Amino acid sequence: MATQKKIITKPTKPSQPIPSKQIPEKPSFDFAFERINYIWMLIGIALLALGYILLIGGGSKNPDVFNESLFDAQRLIVSPILMVCGIFVEIYAILLKPKKNKEQETKE
Repeated sequence: MATQKKIITKPTKPSQPIPSKQIPEKPSFDFAFERINYIWMLIGIALLALGYILLIGGGSKNPDVFNESLFDAQRLIVSPILMVCGIFVEIYAILLKPKKNKEQETKE
């Protein structure tokens, strides 16, 4: 019968020493927007909410009686203007690119 030869190799030393204690790096969280963008978004949401709140109200207790408050300037003019302004503020908040610091410009 044929015998098999066992090949024994010595483990090689790594070229770089492995440090005994590695300090894990904290993961950096990058948000989609900067702080100023979120502030503008909250302002836009507040304008939209105020527009919707001004749109509410003026109902009649008796459904058989017509209530003229349906055609108030608050509902027909002010509220839609606030809501459109809120939408424009939201678009501005999304498209706003914050100014870079001088330190960040030199790194890039």
